[in-house]
Amino acid sequence: MASVRFTVTPTKAEDLPGLSDTSPDISSRSGNRVRFGSRESVSRSDPLSEVSGGPTTTAGGGGADTPEHSSIEQGDGNSKISSVYINNIHGMDDDDFYDRNLALFEEEMDTRPKVSSLLNRLANYTNLPQGAKEHEEAESIGEKKKSHKSPQMGTFMGVYLPCLQNIFGVILFLRLTWVVGTAGVLQALCIVFICCCCTMLTAISMSAIATNGVVPAGGSYFMISRSLGPEFGGAVGLCFYLGTTFAGAMYILGAIEILLMYIAPKAAIFEGEGAAMLNNMRVYGSICLLLMSLLVFVGVKYVNKLASIFLACVIVSIVSIYVGGLVSVFTAPGFPVCMLGNRTINRHDIVDDHCSKTVPLLARPPNDTGDFPSVYENSTASPTTYLWNQFCEGPELNATCDEYFASNNFSEIKGIPGLASGILMENMWSSYLSKGDVVGKGTPHVAHPPSTRQPYVYADITTSFTLLVGIFFPSVTGIMAGSNRSGDLKDAQRSIPIGTILAILTTSIVYLSSVLLFGACIDGVVLRDKFGDSVKGTLVVGALAWPTPWVIVIGSFFSTCGAGLQSLTGAPRLLQAIAKDNIIPFLRVFGHGKANGEPTWALLLTALIAELGILIASLDLVAPILTMFFLMCYLFVNLACALQTLLRTPNWRPRFSYYHWTLSFLGMTICLALMFISSWYYAIAAMVIASMIYKYIEYHGAEKEWGDGIRGLSLSAARYALLRLEEGPPHTKNWRPQLLVLLKLDEDAHVKSPRLLTFASQLKAGKGLTIVGTVVSGNFLQSFGEALAAEQTLKHLMEKERVKGFCQCIVAQKPRDGISHMIQSSGLGGMKPNTVVMGWPHAWRQSEDPQAWKTFINTVRVTTAAHLALLVPKNISLFPSNSEPCSEGYIDVWWIVHDGGMLMLLPFLLRQHKVWRKCGMRIFTVAQMEDNSIQMKKDLATFLYHLRIEAEVEVVEMHDSDISAYTYERTLMMEQRSQMLRQMRLSKSDREREAQLVKDRNSMLRLTSIGSDDDDDTDAGERDRVASGGSSEHHRRVQMTWTKEKTSQYRATHSGCSTPEGFRDMLSMRPDHSNVRRMHTAVKLNEVIVNKSHDARLVLLNMPGPPRNSQGDENYMEFLEVLTEGLERVLLVRGGGSEVITIYS
Repeated sequence: MASVRFTVTPTKAEDLPGLSDTSPDISSRSGNRVRFGSRESVSRSDPLSEVSGGPTTTAGGGGADTPEHSSIEQGDGNSKISSVYINNIHGMDDDDFYDRNLALFEEEMDTRPKVSSLLNRLANYTNLPQGAKEHEEAESIGEKKKSHKSPQMGTFMGVYLPCLQNIFGVILFLRLTWVVGTAGVLQALCIVFICCCCTMLTAISMSAIATNGVVPAGGSYFMISRSLGPEFGGAVGLCFYLGTTFAGAMYILGAIEILLMYIAPKAAIFEGEGAAMLNNMRVYGSICLLLMSLLVFVGVKYVNKLASIFLACVIVSIVSIYVGGLVSVFTAPGFPVCMLGNRTINRHDIVDDHCSKTVPLLARPPNDTGDFPSVYENSTASPTTYLWNQFCEGPELNATCDEYFASNNFSEIKGIPGLASGILMENMWSSYLSKGDVVGKGTPHVAHPPSTRQPYVYADITTSFTLLVGIFFPSVTGIMAGSNRSGDLKDAQRSIPIGTILAILTTSIVYLSSVLLFGACIDGVVLRDKFGDSVKGTLVVGALAWPTPWVIVIGSFFSTCGAGLQSLTGAPRLLQAIAKDNIIPFLRVFGHGKANGEPTWALLLTALIAELGILIASLDLVAPILTMFFLMCYLFVNLACALQTLLRTPNWRPRFSYYHWTLSFLGMTICLALMFISSWYYAIAAMVIASMIYKYIEYHGAEKEWGDGIRGLSLSAARYALLRLEEGPPHTKNWRPQLLVLLKLDEDAHVKSPRLLTFASQLKAGKGLTIVGTVVSGNFLQSFGEALAAEQTLKHLMEKERVKGFCQCIVAQKPRDGISHMIQSSGLGGMKPNTVVMGWPHAWRQSEDPQAWKTFINTVRVTTAAHLALLVPKNISLFPSNSEPCSEGYIDVWWIVHDGGMLMLLPFLLRQHKVWRKCGMRIFTVAQMEDNSIQMKKDLATFLYHLRIEAEVEVVEMHDSDISAYTYERTLMMEQRSQMLRQMRLSKSDREREAQLVKDRNSMLRLTSIGSDDDDDTDAGERDRVASGGSSEHHRRVQMTWTKEKTSQYRATHSGCSTPEGFRDMLSMRPDHSNVRRMHTAVKLNEVIVNKSHDARLVLLNMPGPPRNSQGDENYMEFLEVLTEGLERVLLVRGGGSEVITIYS
């Protein structure tokens, strides 16, 4: 780095920031030193001994030094600074360089690292091999990393060739000729083109995702899970794993088919066709799977060493096919096909090698003397061939024969007429067959149905366009091989797109040209002959190859074995990557393996699943299964790319720019269409499996935050929905309780009334919003940790009660302020709470501290001012839990005043829950003397009928009656108690205030900010008295100095209940008339409610509003207590002022 020069000008100490008289000692700062400077050294030519002056110092290149500490020396009123500037005395390590220029940020270096160190870590990042931990967990801070060999593989070796090896497979050699012959050249081109378009579009989407950051272990699984979330990632990842596993089974079955059909037919254990052949496949397939699994278990390095050999076999085989096609222009291979009419004869059944009815004279074998044997000269001897005996009842010429045999003659045609023969036009059109049909030219003759004992070549399965799509599609899979090897690539973000797309283009060209080559060189009957029975069991594509069919046979056998080994190697690592993500609990065991990381348990499971595919024993039945799983994987790769592109998330910045959401959407559509085209029932089964895995991860899997696209989609949808909700006020029909549940925590951060949340969960049939909130007393800066702990407590309780919603914890100096802030600020837009649920303050009469019930009343006032509904369950501990359903009983509603219909709606919502489902509903209303109770009952029944609510209706008449002595006495006791408590609290707060005054006599402002709710109320009372004329006394008390005599005098004059005169005054009190009337209402209503609803499971009644004057707060609590006396479970309901229920549709 170049030298940096700058000038340091010394100044006076008082001019330096932070070094004035009132500044704290610098040595007390973090690190006990002051650091500044640049990465280069800063030196001084003339050390300063005093602060008052000094020459200008120039810093140049040199050794980097720093003082160990800076100190301030004070003496005789003059401050001296030593070592304020940088000296060339002490050495400094690299970690201290940044401390000078970044001294402002040194306290945050632990959480916010220096940019250079961050870039250094990113530059040294090494992709992990397949199956290792993902990159989020790769680096452990503080541990020494092992040195990794830097990846050196380029595009050709690292991506292109592995993709070629995985794409070219068993289908090319065993089934492509059959697909061309059955579907015709045009439809075969269409099948190949659709499948190749699907993989090309998927590769474009995959390239965009793969170049949007580093893709560690897991390949496609990693891309999908990090783009669509753990649910989709786990579901599709497992589908991709199953597809890869069944691909291994398919390759093994292909290898065994080549072995038993074309290499060693005599090795078959079970003789015969059909079921016997399937049993042979099962036995040999299981043995082959066992050997391959053991090879993979011993070491993957052997598989990787063999990979190049297998790839060479594939390339040599394909080249031999093209060479054979070119050679056929000049010399057609000698593969004659025997035909009876237009039906193909099985060459295996021609024992004497005569494709005729009778043996020609020249073809009859001579005896030892050179003459023809006498058996042919004898008239009784038959010159008929072996085929004659297959179609006729005897060898005689006059024997009864099959009608089709009798009316048609045998002929031999060229199985491979050659490229210049013009056979292409004949093979242009499709020729689909049903199971048991004879393979032949043109449409099969139904006039003479063949017998299964006749030596024809038969179709073994019923074919259709959709079936051929499902069988062919596995031959274009394998495009993920490049992304799976990203850790070995020198430049993965460049190599993966180029290598994958070039590999797909190459294979697509090979497949399309192969379709044309097969259609132009090979006769249609041979193309439709799946196993080459018409050409003496020769592999059909091998018949075209040059110089010998054995090139294809041996090459295809080894290539299929190699592909099977690759599948058995990759599938366990994919499962291990899913298991290590810990999103599916029951798969955790498969994340473990050998000491070197080899997935032993995952390999065992893979072998067992592959065995299931081998037991199916048919290549044509296994291929559609893995087609489904691969198509589903590709579908979600396209969906991930389209979703990320449309959402335009800030992190979506792929290096590969040749993509568009329409291409991804087209690829997704083709994948979905191919799934149902190839096999609709397999498609549904694959979707059901993926859906079950998705729901399992959603409910039981570990929660992961990967910044996935589904979460981004949720954010966009939530934003759109919230903006739509803001367009106008919600209609009454859309009203639902959106709850704000206020919970109180004790000193140990435990919820005091957890049953309150249980009750809220029983109300959630309305499917509205739920916010669970609490208030932590204190200062936010000091109490942030307590707030987080409280939030975690609430979350655990919500999980236990299965309440879906949000937590909110507010830190405030006073609980009532915190609750007020929470009510004002909770929610967002149209998703704000409209109903507050809070508990009843228990034992408020016995409590010396009135904070609880004053906070309660204040909350009632705040909810009323905010036009929110309020629900207060009383005796909440007696409410049933979610595991205690009420077997019978009633929910009684006492509808005294109408405040929006909350009282009607709440019982309906409660009865949707299993706890209250069996309870009936009764509605009581109160009629005065002037009301017509009979008409009221009819009107109420009609109203409930229109509301579609089933309930019993009863009108209770309350006659005017005189105020009883009990009511009068109850009111008097209430007021006397209030007066006594007020006096006691007043004297207590005065003592506290004066003690605070003595302690802090110089701070007048602190007198009014003593931090408890009691003092606030007392202050309010003082202010009221000051406003009424007592200001001089108040100021006199504030400024006086307290002595023992003055204290006694003040107590004597202000504590009204501490003297006999004050006690007599209380006894001679007369209750307030309005309080007597309110008490009368409460007593009478309580008598009626207890009389009618003493056996009810739950009683709902209107909650009266609090008094406008705060002086009557205690009386208000007493009124509510009297109103609900004698009732076991009560829900006090206060509406928000808006209608919540309507009779209209």
